[in-house]
Amino acid sequence: MRPIAESQADRAVAVIVAAFENDPVERWMFPELGHYRRDFPAFVVAFGGEALRHGTAWELDDFAAVALWLPPGAQADGEAIGRIFENRVAAEKQEDLAAVAGQMEDLHPGDPHWYLPWLAVEPARRGRGLGSTLLAECLARVDADGLPAYLETPNPRTIPLYERHGFEVTGEAVAGSCPPVTSMLRPAA
Repeated sequence: MRPIAESQADRAVAVIVAAFENDPVERWMFPELGHYRRDFPAFVVAFGGEALRHGTAWELDDFAAVALWLPPGAQADGEAIGRIFENRVAAEKQEDLAAVAGQMEDLHPGDPHWYLPWLAVEPARRGRGLGSTLLAECLARVDADGLPAYLETPNPRTIPLYERHGFEVTGEAVAGSCPPVTSMLRPAA
């Protein structure tokens, strides 16, 4: 596991964009592939880019897997996310998206914790344990702080992976036509 430098942000974002290309919520937000590839990278940066500035973004096996973690006190760029939602997501989806985002905010822990906005494996490299290996190594660093870890997943297929690493489902954000987003918390070690 190696840290991702800010100068490598584009490479990390490209892995995340490729990995989430078929996830339910992301493609609901950006249903056309060209639209997704054009607009989703800005969302990735707004949601997890602070990890690059804090030195809490890591990669494994020459960017086969990447993880962007926000340390305690760091936050996603809510203003940038709001602009992306308003300017790049279809108007008829705005109300549902706002409702889901509000529920996600309500479910987010208020106490100090580590937050995982993005864990991604290059699609051609899936099924080899890279995501699990990277997650385990990152969680060892989280555990050194003695704090819980929190995440949301837009893909129900990933819930068992996170459960194997000690996360428990704590809630679900869902509204209208937007697919559900599952919240998960891993207690402090």
